[in-house]
Amino acid sequence: MISYFQKHNDALVQAEPADALWIHVTAPLDHSELEYLAKAENIPLDFLTDSLDIDERSRYEREDDVRLIVINAPVVNTEEQESDALYITAPIGIILKPGRIITITASGSPVDELILKKRFRSFDLSDHKLFVLFIFEKTVWQYLDVLKKLNLKRNLIERELYNSSRNKELQQLLRIEKSLVYMLNSLSVNDLLKQKMKRTDFLNIREIEEHQDLFEDIIIDNSQALEMANVHTNLLNGTMEAYASIISNNLNLVIHRLTTITIVLMVPTIVFSFYGMNLDLPLKNYALTPYLMIFISLAISIALIAIFRRSGNV
Repeated sequence: MISYFQKHNDALVQAEPADALWIHVTAPLDHSELEYLAKAENIPLDFLTDSLDIDERSRYEREDDVRLIVINAPVVNTEEQESDALYITAPIGIILKPGRIITITASGSPVDELILKKRFRSFDLSDHKLFVLFIFEKTVWQYLDVLKKLNLKRNLIERELYNSSRNKELQQLLRIEKSLVYMLNSLSVNDLLKQKMKRTDFLNIREIEEHQDLFEDIIIDNSQALEMANVHTNLLNGTMEAYASIISNNLNLVIHRLTTITIVLMVPTIVFSFYGMNLDLPLKNYALTPYLMIFISLAISIALIAIFRRSGNV
């Protein structure tokens, strides 16, 4: 779907293609629509198709007077399988050309959220440099929000695991771990992209102090989000290792106790099996022999229990 926008009375409104300052492309769409847009706007087709590739890395590229920026943003994973990550990352393509800006992204990105909430009252669409920084800023904020949600969910699952070791909670921790891997990788690549854009002045904002300061703040916030992702990943890895050790230790205790019980119960079995043989044994024909065997078996079992307790094995 291709949408054309312009600002009117501090509101974001639909516009005719010729009058639009901002073109937003989002799913669902087919290849013919991309070809039409590329031809109408005189931009390379691969600028559009690359931005829809879920595995596309953050990068920037220039061809004549058209510039492409691809940045990854967090989105909710719509897969229904329980083993998949809660959040993944998807690329946002930002195409800059004289007089017009084009964004292309999968649904659920920060750009779509901005359109739905219409957060453009004090924003000038004709300032493409500020628009790019605005998208960068909202993307970083969304990373921070997702990381806080993942950390809160991890804390809640940890509390549940104190009282149980069900597979459900462990599977949820695994989903959080996968989400953090996506966040960590994308934040790292985004940080490299922004540092390189700042060094090469790709947006031509070096002489605009206000834009330059905003870009510096965005880079700092991205570094903060990257550090948070690292911390949360290390905490989760420590949690998983700790619970793996606890489960292994509990299993060893259960096996140890079962082994002790087996040894204690084995004594009466051996005694009665011995006297159950068809042999001439002492006291075999004595009327109180069965009771004597029970007493001997109990005495030996109690002695074994006392020995095991003294040694700390029970």
